[in-house]
Amino acid sequence: MRRTLEDFYRDGEPPWDSGITPPELVALVEGPGALRPGQALELGCGTGTNAVYLARHGWRVSAVDLVDRAVRQAREKAAAAGADVTVLCGDATRLDEVGAPGPYDLFFDLSCYCGIPPHRRDAYAAGLTERAAPGARLLMFGYGPGAFDDSWSGVTGDELSARFSGWQLTDVTPGTNPVPTFWFTLQRTADAA
Repeated sequence: MRRTLEDFYRDGEPPWDSGITPPELVALVEGPGALRPGQALELGCGTGTNAVYLARHGWRVSAVDLVDRAVRQAREKAAAAGADVTVLCGDATRLDEVGAPGPYDLFFDLSCYCGIPPHRRDAYAAGLTERAAPGARLLMFGYGPGAFDDSWSGVTGDELSARFSGWQLTDVTPGTNPVPTFWFTLQRTADAA
């Protein structure tokens, strides 16, 4: 998977990195009932568009990506924008090795999780759970099963409910892509420790 991602960044603009912050994140940050700024962790940050957006809206942001080239571009983008973003290179399923201790009030994932092989997804969920402040939110965009020609990529609300112990799936909104996609919102239960 890493090599495939590196190839996309080496060859130019990866299709998932549009340079535009999704309206679903904008609504969470600026819309009615907007979250109060706190600490945020973006998983699979790509070139840093959304991390910079969050920092510009008062969030203290850490962002992680597996691909060195994406991390360099995210750091450059943050510096050019004057945004205080800590961009880390590492595996979102091994956050203990990355240097992102938390606690975080918001996690943002724009199709990172759905590209993680199933045998590593429990580690991803455990890493977020360990770093989540009570009441933390996770906003995740994911491709549904069958969106790609493989037997493992994709994500469902049922899977997230099963893997994220101590979290509640509060919303599933279908995406507008030509293949099955969804926006998932999970919230860490306030009494979870």
